[in-house]
Amino acid sequence: MTTANVFIIESLNFDDERNRRFEGRFLSQILRLGEKASAYYYVQTTEEFEKALRLFQKSGYRYLHLSCHGNRASISTTLDEISFPDLGKLLEPYLDNKRLFVSACSAVNDYLAECIIPSSKCNSIIGPTRKILFSDAAITWASFYHLVFKENPEKITKDQILPTLHSVADTFQVSLNFFWLDSQSDKGYEKALIFPHTKNNY
Repeated sequence: MTTANVFIIESLNFDDERNRRFEGRFLSQILRLGEKASAYYYVQTTEEFEKALRLFQKSGYRYLHLSCHGNRASISTTLDEISFPDLGKLLEPYLDNKRLFVSACSAVNDYLAECIIPSSKCNSIIGPTRKILFSDAAITWASFYHLVFKENPEKITKDQILPTLHSVADTFQVSLNFFWLDSQSDKGYEKALIFPHTKNNY
């Protein structure tokens, strides 16, 4: 039995640490203000990331949020780089019937979905399509979680996700990718690209 709470794992570079750009820590505080349980762990290495994943499994929480740097083929901890195939192997035991939220520039793309969803049976992956400022990411995620849990504190459903993503995309002028498990699809998943309706530079 899982609970509709958010487990946050964050890892930043040394410059971010010096400048206290802890988006994940901020999100954890926002969730608590909304009387929503959350867990927050900061890691610097792949080994620590693996330990945090085991804690995620023990927590019984349903939603995993990763806050880190990334590109179109990998994510990074402070000291290590993790390719998407390796990340898929690390996450595979932990994401069955759960949702993954990834706050990492450019990382949430088809390659990531291919490496994670079919093997892990993860319900969905959501994240920005390209580079995003820390300030935009923090307010976007905080608003997303606030809105979905205000509507239903017991679960996040696909019917909630799409309109909420459109709302935050329009409000904060960000573009987001939403991948979800679909066993009937040849790829094993389907995709929605969420663009702001108003003109922007995205």
